[in-house]
Amino acid sequence: MTTRRDLLAGAGLAALAVQLPATAFAQVRDSVIVAMTLEPPTLDPTSGAAQAIREVTLQNIFEGLVKMDRAGKIVPCLAESWQVAPDNLTYTFKLRQGARFHDGAPFSSEQVKFSFERAVAPDSTNAQRQLFTPIAEIATPDPETVVIKLKQPTALFLYGLAWGDAVIVAPASAANNKTNPVGTGPFKFVRWNRGDRLELERFDGYWGEKPALAKATFRFISDPQAQVASLLAGDVDAQTNLAAPEAVAQLKASPKLKVTFGKTEGEVILGINNAKAPFSDLRVRQAIAHVLDRKTIALGVYGFDVDLIGSHFSPLHPAYIDLTNTYPVDIPKAKALLAQAGFPNGFNCTLKLPPPAYARRSGEIIAALLQQIGINASIEPLEFPQWLERVFRGKDFDLTVIAHTEPLDIGIYARDDYYFQYKNPAFKELMARIDATLDEGQRNELYKEAQRILARDAVNGYLFVLPKITVTAAGLEGMWTDWPLPITPLGEVRWK
Repeated sequence: MTTRRDLLAGAGLAALAVQLPATAFAQVRDSVIVAMTLEPPTLDPTSGAAQAIREVTLQNIFEGLVKMDRAGKIVPCLAESWQVAPDNLTYTFKLRQGARFHDGAPFSSEQVKFSFERAVAPDSTNAQRQLFTPIAEIATPDPETVVIKLKQPTALFLYGLAWGDAVIVAPASAANNKTNPVGTGPFKFVRWNRGDRLELERFDGYWGEKPALAKATFRFISDPQAQVASLLAGDVDAQTNLAAPEAVAQLKASPKLKVTFGKTEGEVILGINNAKAPFSDLRVRQAIAHVLDRKTIALGVYGFDVDLIGSHFSPLHPAYIDLTNTYPVDIPKAKALLAQAGFPNGFNCTLKLPPPAYARRSGEIIAALLQQIGINASIEPLEFPQWLERVFRGKDFDLTVIAHTEPLDIGIYARDDYYFQYKNPAFKELMARIDATLDEGQRNELYKEAQRILARDAVNGYLFVLPKITVTAAGLEGMWTDWPLPITPLGEVRWK
């Protein structure tokens, strides 16, 4: 039987519920599901060139002495401070005290020495080994101090230490980092279901600010339409870079989602095998350059204007110069150049394309443009591990389309063994001068000359800069809009 006291008590509870804000009963969200297009082939950023490795692991699982923030500025990380000697040859790093690896091992100067010596060793698989070649000596006077002496002044030495290739690893766990990564970052590895997802959880022993998220999952969704469907259904909370630009209007119309447009450092190129006939002939590469209608290609891929490039350099850098008109679209000129090279009727070749939508869509348009001068490019789709093995490492290709997402990476053209196999002693000498030029103004003038050389030599077909289309749940904050480095630092992500 309900008494008057029961009714009054119920009324009081009801009144209390009315007075309390709705958030008092809302469950605090402390997990996130982030979708990305490509799955990393391994989880060790010191052992492979794939962007996806760094996107998952850098500033999440692994850290370096310094890091790059969302504005592209170099800031402290495992090194809380550093000093550079007046001769620009000696760097003294003061390390964080109390930092630990996820397995409990303490972080110290010994791991820094181990990591950098490992990166430059003869058997190193580090994709950016050249970052460490200027090092002459590494001293560890105490656990909190590292002194690095260089062979010669190197203008971008500190800049390179922010890349994923320069993360600090421990001797005991380094060999297994490809599948069981152990770092010092704010998140630790939980499990990896290949072909589907990778799970992380907050590392409670982290030396820095505690992340708002307790758990994070990366889901690998390569199909552009599946990305859209997952976002609309709420199956994922964010997409790091949408592969379906045609769906932007539909996604923006959803009150549950927000869409932002940002910049990257990703130069999208038609990669050309410069060591393989007939592409070893400058006239053939020039003919291709005269056919590449960048605006048509970019609009065909995205449906809106993006930054076009005429050399391997980002428009975000102060040294950038517009070289898009070095070889203007000119079909008769292109045909004449092919005829001079001995191919009046063109030739057959292959165009090997990795999975990203920008590559597949660009490739289809490029193949149609090349047919105008008799170059029949047969398209061969590859999964990304195949592309890395056959194109990047094996150099078994004629043409390909790929985005180079590392910042200020024009130096790759001075590497004789790089996959497009461009060999120019004058360019190599110029890059050595750039590396040793500490004055920024002088260095930028040299960068301009480097851009002109690559444009004139038509080393590759320079197309456009990869835009970043980020889609997130309306209540999610902290995802990077721009990509000065292609990473997703989850420690900055939180729910409103």
